[in-house]
Amino acid sequence: MSRLQVVSGKGGTGKTTVAAALALALATEGKRTLLVEVEGRQGIAQLFETEALPYEERKIAVAPGGGEVYALAIDPELALLDYLQMFYKLGSAGRALKKLGAIDFATTIAPGLRDVLLTGKACEAVRRKDRAGRFVYDYVIMDAPPTGRITRFLNVNDEVAGLAKIGPIHNQAQAVMRVLKSVETAVHLVTLLEEMPVQETVDGIAELRAARLPVGRVIVNMVRPQVLDATDLELLRTAPRTAFARSLSLAGLGGARRGGSAERLVEPLLAQAEEYAERYALEQEQRSVLGELDLPLHELPLLAEGMDLAGLYELASELRKQGMQGVS
Repeated sequence: MSRLQVVSGKGGTGKTTVAAALALALATEGKRTLLVEVEGRQGIAQLFETEALPYEERKIAVAPGGGEVYALAIDPELALLDYLQMFYKLGSAGRALKKLGAIDFATTIAPGLRDVLLTGKACEAVRRKDRAGRFVYDYVIMDAPPTGRITRFLNVNDEVAGLAKIGPIHNQAQAVMRVLKSVETAVHLVTLLEEMPVQETVDGIAELRAARLPVGRVIVNMVRPQVLDATDLELLRTAPRTAFARSLSLAGLGGARRGGSAERLVEPLLAQAEEYAERYALEQEQRSVLGELDLPLHELPLLAEGMDLAGLYELASELRKQGMQGVS
């Protein structure tokens, strides 16, 4: 069972929303999850309608059945201070370095170090146990960088190869990679039924597989409800206009006389149906592309009233229905 769930996706696909919903879904029935943010956008706080997250683990929600969702926004500078204290016992000297700007300088000139700190903090939470020897968190969910950067972000061992060949940094990177390339981890990609997000998902999965990183599932977000199926669309293409006008009149929409309001409604309605048919064909084509990836596929609905806390719980419920409670 994968205890570290990494969620990535093209910008605009709603990966943060999906990561938050997954955290709620996995926390069901008494489980405890940690939702980790690594990009400093405070998107998790906005979704859960709470104040900005500090660099500490804080309970932000209760899931159905009494489970708990904690959240953490990882600050790379503070993570480096933790690192310096853990391995070098710098204490106040480390804080002095921060005041001088050395910490920010180090994480800027060595982006590989920054990624080690971010992923390392999440992996530490995965391995952490209480005094009784039980894992503190049943699952850790990481709201990760977008698809275009996810493989490089997770492949921290390569990132630090030119930075440190031995020593604590090297050892930390090795420990992180043992988690990230094990069965403890699954990388899920969020997409939309649109050509560019689907193509980026396909490319991202190919890169993850080439790097031997464990690909999990594909989650299609913001799926519009199906109004008409292929049979309905064929009928719209072949039935005469007069038949539509007559049906509208029988439904009480305008008179039956020629030129009445029912007849005037036909062309706008058919134009709208044609637009729907084009989108339907595109979505079916993209579903076929995703189906060729040979990965579990999940779909989440587009919420007509927009995303709020109630909507987040609704998406979590949908994920549970689709088998992502206790996902591997």
